[in-house]
Amino acid sequence: MAEATAAWRQANGTPGPSAAAAHLDEVSKERTTPTVLEVLRGLDSGPRGLTESQAEERAARLGENRGPAQREVSWARLFVRGLRDPFTAVLGCLGLVSAAVFAWGTASVILLLVLVSCALRASGEYRADRSTAALRELVATTATVLRRADEEAAPAAREIPVAELVPGDVIRLGPGDIVPADVRLLRATGLTVHQAALTGESEPVAKTADDLAHPARGEGGPSARAMPGTGEFERPQLCFQGSSVVSGGATAVVTATGAHTRFAQAHDRRALPPRESAFDRSVHGISWILIRFMLLTPPLVLMANAALRGRGLETLPFAVAVAVGLTPEMLPVLVTLCLARGAALLARAHGVIVRRLPALHDVGAIDVLCLDKTGTLTKDSPVAERALGPDGRDDPEVLHWAAVNAWWSLQLGDLPQPDALDESILDAVDEDELTAYDGVAAVPFAPDRRLATVVVRTPGRLGTHTLAVKGDVPSVLERCALTDDERQRLLALAARQADTGARVLAVATAERSARGRDYTPSDARGLTFRGVITLRDALDPTAADALKVLTDRGVAVKVLTGDHPGTAVRVCRDLGVPVAEDTVLTAEDVDGLTDTELAEAVGRTTLFARCAPEHKARVTEALRRAGHTVGFLGDGVNDLPALRAADVGIAPRDAADVARDAADVVLAEKDLTAVAHAVDAGRHAGGNIATYLRITLSSNLGNVLAMLFAGLLLPFLPMLPAQVLTQNLCFDAAQLAFAHDRPHPRVLDRPTVLDPRGLLRFITGFGVLNAVADLATFGILALALHGPGTGDDEAVFHSGWFTENLLTQAAVMVMLSVGRRAARSRRPSPVAWAAITLSAVGLVLPASPLGPMLGLTALPAVYYPLLGGVLLLYATGLVAARTRFGRGVSRV
Repeated sequence: MAEATAAWRQANGTPGPSAAAAHLDEVSKERTTPTVLEVLRGLDSGPRGLTESQAEERAARLGENRGPAQREVSWARLFVRGLRDPFTAVLGCLGLVSAAVFAWGTASVILLLVLVSCALRASGEYRADRSTAALRELVATTATVLRRADEEAAPAAREIPVAELVPGDVIRLGPGDIVPADVRLLRATGLTVHQAALTGESEPVAKTADDLAHPARGEGGPSARAMPGTGEFERPQLCFQGSSVVSGGATAVVTATGAHTRFAQAHDRRALPPRESAFDRSVHGISWILIRFMLLTPPLVLMANAALRGRGLETLPFAVAVAVGLTPEMLPVLVTLCLARGAALLARAHGVIVRRLPALHDVGAIDVLCLDKTGTLTKDSPVAERALGPDGRDDPEVLHWAAVNAWWSLQLGDLPQPDALDESILDAVDEDELTAYDGVAAVPFAPDRRLATVVVRTPGRLGTHTLAVKGDVPSVLERCALTDDERQRLLALAARQADTGARVLAVATAERSARGRDYTPSDARGLTFRGVITLRDALDPTAADALKVLTDRGVAVKVLTGDHPGTAVRVCRDLGVPVAEDTVLTAEDVDGLTDTELAEAVGRTTLFARCAPEHKARVTEALRRAGHTVGFLGDGVNDLPALRAADVGIAPRDAADVARDAADVVLAEKDLTAVAHAVDAGRHAGGNIATYLRITLSSNLGNVLAMLFAGLLLPFLPMLPAQVLTQNLCFDAAQLAFAHDRPHPRVLDRPTVLDPRGLLRFITGFGVLNAVADLATFGILALALHGPGTGDDEAVFHSGWFTENLLTQAAVMVMLSVGRRAARSRRPSPVAWAAITLSAVGLVLPASPLGPMLGLTALPAVYYPLLGGVLLLYATGLVAARTRFGRGVSRV
C-alpha cells in the first residue's frame, strides 16, 4: 500500500499527503493492496493511459526512469585515492623525511616510485570501471506503452525507451519482457513472473489482477510448494522492476519509476558502511610493522653513534638511509604490477573484470564462497525426472499426457514459448507423438485453480474428446473421482517425491462426448488420475568440476538460497557436495540464533535455505566474524546486502545493474569455473606479493641489524648513504621480476593471506640469519684481509660488504622464492634471471668506472674464495631455516 501512496505523491509532485493520498491511506487501514480504481485515481490515470502532454509534463518534473545515477570516477580521482594506500603513505613519509635532511636523491627516487605506483593502479581500475559501464548497454531498454495524442484520442500502443516511462503510464507485458518499473496489474492472463533478482525465489510466481485477497502462494506455476511470505513481493497484483515475464500477458499501470522503485531503493549505499576487506586489514597490519621499525631505527642509530662514537647530526643522512633500507620501496609498484597483470590476464582469457585491484588479492584469500543455487549450481530450467503411476511405479503414459497438455497449451494459447516446466516436459518426449492429436480447446493455468486443461481429439475416435489436465497435486486430486483414502494415499506419494527435493505435477484425463470449443474450467471434474511427474533442477554442466577445483583449493562452499531445503539438498548431493542433516539451517533457524551462536554455527553449516536478503547478509557477516575471508556470488537485488558485506562481491555480467555495480569482480557468465580461474589468478598474484615481502623485509632487516652493529664497532660509517641507496635500487629493480614469476603449484592449494604476525616471525628468523652472514663478512674484511688494527680501510670495507649484500640477496631470491621451477626445467625463471643479474652487478660494479663515484674500489683476489665460504654457510643456513620458517609459503 505504501508504494501506491508514494507513487501518487511522486506523480503529483506534492511533498506530503493530499486528499487523494489521504484517501489511499484510509483504504490501507482496511485492505493490504488497493483496488485498481484506487490506484488509478491516486495516479490521476485511467485504463487508456496518459496523454502525450501528461507524460511529457511528468517526465520533466520527475526525471527519467533510471536507477541511482552511476557516477563515473575519473582517472585523477582514482590516482588521488591511490595516495591513501597505507604502503604508499609509508613510502611518502620516508620521502618527506629524506627531503627534510636534504637527501634529495633518495627523496626523488621515492617520489618517482609513489607516482608510478599510483598511476598503474589508477589506470587498471579506470579500465575496469569503463568495462563494467559498457555492460549496462546490454540490458533491454524499451517498453510497450499505451499513449494518447489528446484526451479524445484512442490509445495507441508503441515502443518507447524505458527511461521515458512515468507513473500513470499503462504498459503491456508479454513473455520474455523485463518489467521496466513497479506496476499494478490491470488485466492479466496466465501471468507468471520470475522474481529471483528481487527475492531469490527460483520458480516463476503467478500473478493476477483481481482485487481479492489471496492465500500464501506457492513457488509459482502449477508445480509449486508453499513458500513463506515475502512482504510486498507476495502480493499477486504487483510486479516490480527487475523481474521478468515467464508466461502469459498483462496490462499494468506504472506506480513508481526511477529511484522510487523497490529495485532502486535496494541500491541505497548509505544503508551499510564501507567494508574493510581482507587485503585492507593485512595492509594496515604490515604497514604498522614498517612504521614502527621506520620510526625506531633513526633514533637508535643517532643515539648509538652519539654515545659510543661521539658523532652528532652528521650521521642523520645515514640514519635516514638505514630507515629507507628497511622499507621495501618497490612494494606499492610491485603490488600494483602483480594485481594489474593478474587482472589483465583474467579479463583477456576468461572475461573476468576486476573492478578494484586489491579485490584480486582478496579473491585469492577466499576460504569460504557463498552462492545461490539457481543459475549457479543449476540452470534456470528444470528437467523431467520420473513419471509415476498411481501405484508409484514408472509409467511412461503419465509423461505422454503431461506432454500433450503442455504442447496444446502452447499451440492453442498462442504463446510465443512454453514456460520452463512445460518446456522440460516437451524435451523429454517425441514431438511426433503430440502432433497426432487435433487440438480442440485450452483452459490456461490460473492462480486460483492451479491447473491447466487442454481438450484434444484422437484421430479415428469420432465423437469423443479427451481432457488432459496438469497442475498442482491437491488441485488435480480434488477434481478426480477418488475416495478419501485414495486421495490421501496419492497425496502421500507426491509428498514423498517432494521430500527428495523434486517438484511434483499431477496428471489426469477424462473422456467427454464431442462438442464445440466452449469448454470451461468446470469441465475438469470426475477425472481419472494418471499419476505424477517429478522434475528436478537441471545441473550446470560445469558446476561439479568447478566445485571440486574450489574444494581442492581449500575453498568451502556455502549455499544460501531462497528455495525449499529439500530442493537445495538434492542439488548439492547431485553435485557431490555432502550435506548432512545437521548442516542445514533455514531462515527461521538463523532468526533464532544470536550473533555469537550464528558465528559458531556457520562453520559447520553447508546449506542455508529460505533465505531473505537480510539472512544472506547476516550469514556473510557471521563468517567474517569467525575469521574467514568470504566471497559472495550473487546476481539479484536481493543479494546486494550480502555482496556488500562480503570481502569480495562477485556478480555475473547479466546480473541486475545494482548488483553488478556493487560487485568487486564481474564475470562474463554466471559460471563457477570463472570463479575458480579468478581464485587461481588471485593466489598467483598474492603468492608473488607474499614472496616479495618475505624476501625483501628479511633481507632488509638483516642489513639494518648489521649496520647498527657495524656502526658501533667501526670507526667509520659501515656504508655511505649513496651506497645504501644504490644497493637498494639494484635489489628493488631485481625484485620486479616477482611480478612476472609463476609461483609454485602448492601456492594454489590454499588461500593466500598476508598475515602480519606470520610475516613478522618469518622476517625475524631470516633477518637474524642474514645479519649473521653480514657480521661474518665484517670479520673477513677486518681480519683476513688487513689483519688486526687495519680494519679502517673504508673503501675496501664498503666494497666488500656491498658485493656480499647483493650476492646474499640474490641467493635469498632464488632459495626462498615460491616460484622455484622444478629441476627438469631447462629455462631459468624471471626471478633466477634477476638474481643472476644482481650477482653480476655486485661483482662488477666496485671495480667498474662507476665504483669510485660511489666510494667503491676493486677487491683483492683473496676475498672471493673467503666470500664463497661465507655464502656456502649462508646457503646451508637458509635451507635449514626454510624448513623451520618456510612451511607457510602461502600464508605469511
